[in-house]
Amino acid sequence: MKKILLLSDTHSHIDDTILKYVSVADEVWHAGDIGDLNVTDTLKKLKPLRCVYGNIDNAEARLEFPLHNRFMCENVSVWITHIGGYPGKYNPNIREEMTSNPPKLFICGHSHILKVMFDKKNNLLHMNPGAAGKSGFHQMRTMLRFVIDGDKIKDLEIIEIGKRA
Repeated sequence: MKKILLLSDTHSHIDDTILKYVSVADEVWHAGDIGDLNVTDTLKKLKPLRCVYGNIDNAEARLEFPLHNRFMCENVSVWITHIGGYPGKYNPNIREEMTSNPPKLFICGHSHILKVMFDKKNNLLHMNPGAAGKSGFHQMRTMLRFVIDGDKIKDLEIIEIGKRA
């Protein structure tokens, strides 16, 4: 069983509220638009980190993190990418692989809009944790927390960090 904290679009922002949730997770997953690598350096010191780079991330971030991160967590196949779209509107660059080799859990960021939905066509769960940072049009800073236990994804929680100031 693994307790996962999922965040995205930090845009160089990390604070004590985010770190409080990091402290009770087993792993932290970041779906891109990291900004300053101080964010991921801080996270890596506390917990195992799985991360992808986003469209605002510089060459240094792109050397450290992949565009796509596919892996197994327990018995769940996971695919994290920054600009992935959502069921029925997947990014054209990933549609073919999404159809031929779908994961059980597909995660992306980019939109700053928290969205969790089941894709019946590809039999997968789609998650976008919204934006944990302060840059962007979103009003509420958000993250997701959930548990992977064997082949089950359960105990999903929306974390509202607070208003974007």
